[in-house]
Amino acid sequence: MQKNLLIIAGIFLFLEIYIYQAVRTLTDNFWLRIGYCVVSLIIYGIFAYEVTHYQRSDRSMVRAQIMISLFLVFILPKVFVVFFLLIDDIFRIGSYAVGFTNSADHFFPERRKFLSLMGMGMGGVLSVLFIDGITFGKYRHKVRRIKVKLANLPKSFQGYKIIQISDVHSGSFSDPGKLQHAIDLINEQQPDLVLFTGDMVNNVADEFKPFIPLFSKIKAKDGKFAVLGNHDYGDYVTWASPDAKKQNLDTLIDYEKQAGFDMLMNEHRVIEKNGEKLYILGVENWGLKPFPQFGKIDDALKGVPESAPKILMSHDPTHFDYVVKKHPGNIHLTLSGHTHGMQFGLDLKNIKWSPVQYRYPKWADLYESEGKMLYVNRGFGVLGYPGRVGVLPEITLFELS
Repeated sequence: MQKNLLIIAGIFLFLEIYIYQAVRTLTDNFWLRIGYCVVSLIIYGIFAYEVTHYQRSDRSMVRAQIMISLFLVFILPKVFVVFFLLIDDIFRIGSYAVGFTNSADHFFPERRKFLSLMGMGMGGVLSVLFIDGITFGKYRHKVRRIKVKLANLPKSFQGYKIIQISDVHSGSFSDPGKLQHAIDLINEQQPDLVLFTGDMVNNVADEFKPFIPLFSKIKAKDGKFAVLGNHDYGDYVTWASPDAKKQNLDTLIDYEKQAGFDMLMNEHRVIEKNGEKLYILGVENWGLKPFPQFGKIDDALKGVPESAPKILMSHDPTHFDYVVKKHPGNIHLTLSGHTHGMQFGLDLKNIKWSPVQYRYPKWADLYESEGKMLYVNRGFGVLGYPGRVGVLPEITLFELS
């Protein structure tokens, strides 16, 4: 561990020496140079302290959020500076090697200054975006309206409105009141049904306790249903005993019940209107390892007619590709979350990109495969990095037809 930390420290030191050349290029002011060095030392000191004192037994995400925020806001953007300076150095070395002339003949101070300024500018823009994501981005909840055609949908459910939310991660928010606007957005849609697709907390049930009154305000004519996500099981912290871990899960389920959510654990519920039925299935988390695979579709389908319209709640979208779409149970629509859109990317009408797509090809929006549909929600809250850049928190409104 210490050896790895020394290697990482060495890399950062090398990068900082390199970046300091850009600072020297841009300013002759002694105090500005000293100020940069002092601020950098303080940031690296805080970062090193948080890294070395992080323990799995720490159930709070505060330390992780500090580490990630410092890295993204103050350290990662410096990569731009290194990148532009490397361009100049590679060009100089290449020119020198080809021309066999003195390297000084290929040094252009104005070009160096321009590239240093470009690197600093782009790094600064990235820092500002990450700061905005922490301060405002995680509260910019957006309602996405999706029209879905379900086979054999009864006439009584034409125009039926379903709200999906996912990945609340309540432990990442210190003040429930700051999410009141998002709850108001949900209620403004006047949904018939609200479905929550997992990860109500980061680690422990008590994170959600202060949010019970807030989430109790969510109104839906035909009820609110929920399933568990990988974080809800308490797998990422150390417990005194298996019984303590189980008690935590039971407490979370009880808290969600107090907030009005009916937890579906490999089972289903029937929504009936005018003698016609819509089946809502909910399974426990199923994901590729190391995530748990507790989801059991066969159990959830017991007693459900094959031809009946069905909507499945399953937290992890990989469940769809590996199990659901191949299952003979004829599940028309699966609702998932889990990816968060990595809380970073481009999420425009015709351009969608996020680093998370290299891990989860189906990471946001509606997908169709083998005649079955999957919708991946971008998430309601945040995890790790306490902000969002480009990929906004989502409330999905489905209208059935």
